[in-house]
Amino acid sequence: MKLTIAWIGKTKNPAIQSLTDEYLKRLKQYAEVEGVTLKDESGLLKLSGHDGRSPRRRLVMLDSRGKQLSSEELAEFVREHQDMDTPLIFVIGPADGFTEDLRWQADFTVSLGKMTLAHELARVVLLEQVYRAFTILKRHPYHLGH
Repeated sequence: MKLTIAWIGKTKNPAIQSLTDEYLKRLKQYAEVEGVTLKDESGLLKLSGHDGRSPRRRLVMLDSRGKQLSSEELAEFVREHQDMDTPLIFVIGPADGFTEDLRWQADFTVSLGKMTLAHELARVVLLEQVYRAFTILKRHPYHLGH
């Protein structure tokens, strides 16, 4: 499975970068994964293929207005796309959120909950949950300690 985790804006906090790197490393045992820093939304449209110039990937946007999933539901979502060999790109927006135009282009929108999280922290939470999803699918004991 090809999986991309993308975020708009540079990482300012070394602790966030360290956690990002750790979860990307862990995910590599389950999927072909990359982490991508983007300058703006146009870079996201190009990366996801929504600009019509490159192969299209399923765009999964994080937004507080999205659907809240349990860890098991996220695992099922990942499994379905893995079975179909559909490339996924999860994207975390800038600190001020996504534009309405981009929201309409998302294939699926997911929320990490009703609380507001700093966008860099949301990235780490997303990475951990995607990692957890793969451990659930592989019946790895990581998830059992919840």
